[in-house]
Amino acid sequence: MSIQERLRHKVVTVNVLGPVRTVAGVDIGFRHNLARAAVVVLSYPDLAMEERATAELPIQFPYVPGLLAFREAPATLAAFEKLAVIPDLVIFDGQGLAHPRRLGIASHVGVLLDLPSIGCAKSRLCGEHQEPGNEPGAWSWLYDQGEVIGAVVRSKADADPLFVSIGHKIDLPTAIHYVLSCCRNNRLPETTRLAHLAAGEAHGMDQPRQRSLFEL
Repeated sequence: MSIQERLRHKVVTVNVLGPVRTVAGVDIGFRHNLARAAVVVLSYPDLAMEERATAELPIQFPYVPGLLAFREAPATLAAFEKLAVIPDLVIFDGQGLAHPRRLGIASHVGVLLDLPSIGCAKSRLCGEHQEPGNEPGAWSWLYDQGEVIGAVVRSKADADPLFVSIGHKIDLPTAIHYVLSCCRNNRLPETTRLAHLAAGEAHGMDQPRQRSLFEL
């Protein structure tokens, strides 16, 4: 937790974005004692695949809600080291500032890589919100103790919303914009969908859902 406390003060919550020509997605799969990280780099805005890198490392940290980065970051960083293309923006399948200590994996790894990043999670880790409208693009604020920590975003009608938050070097409205612009008739952005396939489904890996703190 002291590491999270130190890194959280390095998170930049304003846009430090030039032109976005490439956007990356990150996901992790697990099997036995291995973590397999996948990074896919897509052209933007057409979202064509440009590069894919994977890395497998032994799991060194137990599953603890709120400490996901310590379990997943080593393999993620190893996969990034293999890229020939450095993406302009990274969308993580996990939280950014929408985290009890304001340092989910999107912020943690975003700071370590010094890249603009977004947290785009499938479930809520902490905070309270009103349900957004059912139309694609509808969203509502995610609050924790009176602080805005993210947004609850409907990416597809009749589908569960996504939990979007600042990772690093981006503001929240811009993060929402890029998540929605990366969705193609699916609930998940193409960055996440393709990274998920690369990290798990095509390789027999398991990808357990991260439990919310409300489930402990």
